[in-house]
Amino acid sequence: MIFAHSDETLNVTLLLFPGLSLLSLAATLDPLRGANRVLGRTAYRWRLVSMDGEMPVASCGLPIPVDGAFAPADPQDALIVLAAFDAASQATPRILRALRMGATRSRIVGGIESGSWLMGFAGLLDGRRATTHWEDLEDFAARFPNVDVQPDRFVVDEPVFTTGGATPALDCMLSLIRARNGYSAALDVASLYIYEEMRTGSDVQPIVSLGRIRQHEPRVAKAIRIMETHIDRPVTIAAIARRLDISTRGLETLFLKTIDVSPGAYYVALRLSAARRLVLDTSLPIADIAERTGFSAIASLSRAYRRQFGVPPSAARRARL
Repeated sequence: MIFAHSDETLNVTLLLFPGLSLLSLAATLDPLRGANRVLGRTAYRWRLVSMDGEMPVASCGLPIPVDGAFAPADPQDALIVLAAFDAASQATPRILRALRMGATRSRIVGGIESGSWLMGFAGLLDGRRATTHWEDLEDFAARFPNVDVQPDRFVVDEPVFTTGGATPALDCMLSLIRARNGYSAALDVASLYIYEEMRTGSDVQPIVSLGRIRQHEPRVAKAIRIMETHIDRPVTIAAIARRLDISTRGLETLFLKTIDVSPGAYYVALRLSAARRLVLDTSLPIADIAERTGFSAIASLSRAYRRQFGVPPSAARRARL
């Protein structure tokens, strides 16, 4: 068990793929460095590798130095995969064979954000609980029916773990440090980043980062969470207000005071943002996108999309190509 108390050094191999998120890499790697600093010893040792030993270029365009090529036959305690948004294009037979071999030589395999997709393609998640970035959860579940897909920030189901993005990766690493080195050590590492809100894996991934809204006006935060969970089948503002035990007018006043927009306008913008991601990042038919984001027809989505973004969804998709 990796997520258990131990004074032994944990040897970690981070397998990096071109297009990975630099923030996800930092959130995974730097807490290990922080733990060594806090503990005053080498509790974690790591190597950065790529499939060919060349420097992968992160999504922001920054080349990442690595220690060499991935050697799947070499033993390591933990193999952590960090992949690009379009991980499916990287799931070649050679790479999947290497991942499967690496898994046999590792005590645990982790997937950060899109890394879970490569693990899924390699069959490493079959029969296990797992997660990925919230934008991809529905497609991930459809693509891997033998995986118990969870909307959680991170999921540990040894001998695998998966995370939903950069800050969930940080939460996962802090959970690892807490399990191996104690709660105090994890708190001290979190303090290095002035990270005050250590989250558990079972916390659901938010679509909107609410930040201080949750503290200053929790009713607005709760309303937004309700909206997030009803993107495809919108509920009325009156129904949301009833769930919060306030009047519709009261909810409108709270929204205008807190985020300077009405709840109805915010809800439409939230759904349109979801539609925009699907238009630009997937090949789903526009009709399916309209259905997934709660619009009654393509025409309704197109009108609202044009008002919000200046062009209809079909034109936005053509411009992407």
